[in-house]
Formats: sequence, C-alpha cells, structure tokens
Amino acid sequence: MFVSPAFAQSAGGAGAGLASFIPLILIFLIMWLLLIRPQQKKLKEHRAMVEALRRGDQVVTQGGLIGKITKVKEDGELEVEIAEGVKVRVLRHTVAQVLSKTEPAT
Repeated sequence: MFVSPAFAQSAGGAGAGLASFIPLILIFLIMWLLLIRPQQKKLKEHRAMVEALRRGDQVVTQGGLIGKITKVKEDGELEVEIAEGVKVRVLRHTVAQVLSKTEPAT
C-alpha cells in the first residue's frame, strides 16, 4: 500500500539534469522564432525607412496625419505640410509609412 523509499527516489545522474532543461530550451527557441526575431526584423526595416526620408516624400504619421515632407532637420524632426499653408513639426521616428517616394536628384 505504501511506496517504498527505493521507488520514491529518481534514478539521478547527469542525464536527468539535462533532460529537465530540454523543455525550457525548446520554449525559449520557439519564443525566439515566433516573437523576438520578427520584431527585430520589423524594427530594422522601420529604422531603414526613417533614415531614407527626404523632402517631397508623402508620409503617414503614427497619429494618422498624411502629408508631404517640406523640410528635413538634423535633430530628428521633420516639417510636414498636411494642407496648403499648414505645416506641422513631427519627430522622425513617428513616421509609420511612406506613401510615395520622390526620386533622388541626379
């Protein structure tokens, strides 16, 4: 009826210690493949898009404003014209999407 102490103890050894870490390693690997890696890729693409912004590009900000870049400042700001004669200053990293790019001057 009672379990003897010999059956209650595990076999032990080096193999048992490594086997207990395999599920943790698999969980981390799956999290990295499904969450971390795609997020890093998206961040890298956004950084490249923001660095390539120039005057004349039509952009959408994270706040939903659609406008054309009229001035690119060195301190991380852009001047965006959202209507005729209406210009706003936005931070460079708040640009969510570029709708149309201008061709570089040759």
